[in-house]
Amino acid sequence: MDHQAHPTTTPLPGIGIRYDLLTEAGKHVSVVVHNDGRRFLGFHKPDDDDECQASVPLAKGEAAALAQLLVPEQIDPVRGEIEIDLVTEHIPITTKSPYSGRTLGDTQVRSRTGASIVAVLRRTGATPSPTPDFRFAIGDTLVVVGTREGVDAVADLIAGG
Repeated sequence: MDHQAHPTTTPLPGIGIRYDLLTEAGKHVSVVVHNDGRRFLGFHKPDDDDECQASVPLAKGEAAALAQLLVPEQIDPVRGEIEIDLVTEHIPITTKSPYSGRTLGDTQVRSRTGASIVAVLRRTGATPSPTPDFRFAIGDTLVVVGTREGVDAVADLIAGG
């Protein structure tokens, strides 16, 4: 595995998605996001990325807190007094999703959650800024941007919660 500035993504059928990052120091770290929202932080052997040396389960709040610690604060020079914490999350369309085969417009995501679906990733390619008539399929991954609460609400909505 070569040094990666950005994580690689590996779908885990029936489980979720695994994100892998190889640090400049040669350490292999992964985050597994389960379809049900659970997250696990994993540390792997440098010479065998399939062998996990340690795994830490993270509740949603713990994952959000860790993300806040890892991302340096950014100051908006024009509106420094206004702070909006936005997050980006990849949310899969699974066989359990009530929106598989339905359109983006059917979800009413923006009006229901305040978050936005900014892209849809599919094996055949990516669709940035999908229109309301874009039809979801099983295996699609939604790229969602919003507040932590809004993105979590989209995850629940898409999962059928």
